[in-house]
Amino acid sequence: MLSGQIGKKGFFIATLITFWYSSNIGVLLLNKLLLSNYGFKFPIFLTMCHMTACAVLSYVSIVFLKIAPFQRIKSRSQFLRITTLSIVFCGSVVGGNISLRYLPVSFNQAVGATTPFFTALFAYLMTRKQEAWVTYGCLVPVVTGVIIASGGEPSFHLYGFIMCIGATAARAFKSVLQGVLLSSEGEKLNSMNLLLYMSPIAVVVLLPAALVMEPNVIDITTTLAVEHRYLGLLILVNSAMAYGANLLNFLVTKHTSALTLQVLGNAKGAVAVVISILIFQNPVTFIGIAGYTMTVMGVVAYGESKRRHK
Repeated sequence: MLSGQIGKKGFFIATLITFWYSSNIGVLLLNKLLLSNYGFKFPIFLTMCHMTACAVLSYVSIVFLKIAPFQRIKSRSQFLRITTLSIVFCGSVVGGNISLRYLPVSFNQAVGATTPFFTALFAYLMTRKQEAWVTYGCLVPVVTGVIIASGGEPSFHLYGFIMCIGATAARAFKSVLQGVLLSSEGEKLNSMNLLLYMSPIAVVVLLPAALVMEPNVIDITTTLAVEHRYLGLLILVNSAMAYGANLLNFLVTKHTSALTLQVLGNAKGAVAVVISILIFQNPVTFIGIAGYTMTVMGVVAYGESKRRHK
């Protein structure tokens, strides 16, 4: 009886992890496919579609399906803090999507793997939080690997690289800022409720930005959707998967641990790189692969060092 329950739980967790990988990698590959084909070159509008889906589906999941307990905003101050986080979050997602217009997914993931470097930097600058010197030492191969990978990337694009670095830094900044702004027990929100509140704010920010910075985006997208039969469906599926990735992040953490999610995240980057190369057939070099491998090894060592010196 007990072994049967353990077996069922193991199967459930394995299924969750499989869907987690599929949704995270699927969103990334679909973003690249949409922004590199069909004449659809609107990363801000695409991000707005993602945030719209997250706003609607978060509400349904929390209010009706009760996937997570509903948490109310308790003060104007808390709302302003969430708004600040939402704007930073918008910047990181838009920057990442812009970079996919110019960079292959494989290189995008290599640059994205430097998130721990920026997290450690912002944590020190904003909270004066210090790690052991050994832990900081693990960040050297993280940065060195990306420098090597950049030199060996046949499809290197400076603007795309700057956007990708900016998105990575913004993602790290948001995680540190979240810890600072929502640190009191009464103001802490679980990831699903935070997404519920951040998403509509993001839509309000992104809609005028898309209309101003991506002129005629609605008309052009409508025309493209008529020309390319599956474009509208792809955007819809892509937006739903963006929410699915956030939901599965929450569920995997809930049923395993944050450490498990971190380990899975390290492996996810490598899996995404291999799949993207197979699908998009972008050229890679030995130097590029060596640089990315060094970065991933540095990230793994950094995570392990933080755990040991906690």
